[in-house]
Amino acid sequence: MLKIYHNPRCRKSREALKLIEEKQLEYEIILYLETPPDKEELKQILKKINLQPSALLRKNEAQWKALPNRKTMSEEEILEALILYPKLIERPIVIGQNKGVLARPIDNLIKFLKQD
Repeated sequence: MLKIYHNPRCRKSREALKLIEEKQLEYEIILYLETPPDKEELKQILKKINLQPSALLRKNEAQWKALPNRKTMSEEEILEALILYPKLIERPIVIGQNKGVLARPIDNLIKFLKQD
């Protein structure tokens, strides 16, 4: 069973969900803006997708630009910002049993689904 951290307002996220549905895979939708991951869950996600917090960061969001120390933040501080402001989390993220992928671009998801 896959988990997709999804924002229905995001075109890329909708594309990823459509691909999963077309392949008739079992999945669970996590509306991460409504039920944001806590610190431990986000750490597990990052571990499965093998990325640092900064790689998940949406740097064009107003909440990010409003942080005065954003240019000097450590990965741990960025992790805290992602928890505090889940809108900063890049999407979609698709998680399988032991691995996951930041499905942006969609080619990342296509490659990931071929592996599993």
